[in-house]
Amino acid sequence: MAPAGKLLILLGLVLVGAGILFLLSDKIPWMGRLPGDITIKRDNYTVYFPLATCILISVIVSLILWFFRK
Repeated sequence: MAPAGKLLILLGLVLVGAGILFLLSDKIPWMGRLPGDITIKRDNYTVYFPLATCILISVIVSLILWFFRK
């Protein structure tokens, strides 16, 4: 049961980190407006896909997890 407990703690920390990012997203002006983010605006709808932001967050989370494994 110890590995399951560690996994639950790690998932909880990831969720807390995501929550903090959502709270601070208004204070980080470049978040969601990077050059690789895709925005398509038409008359009736807007499609937004933050590709570069997703890649940046993925790299940061991967580095944090790599440091914890060492």
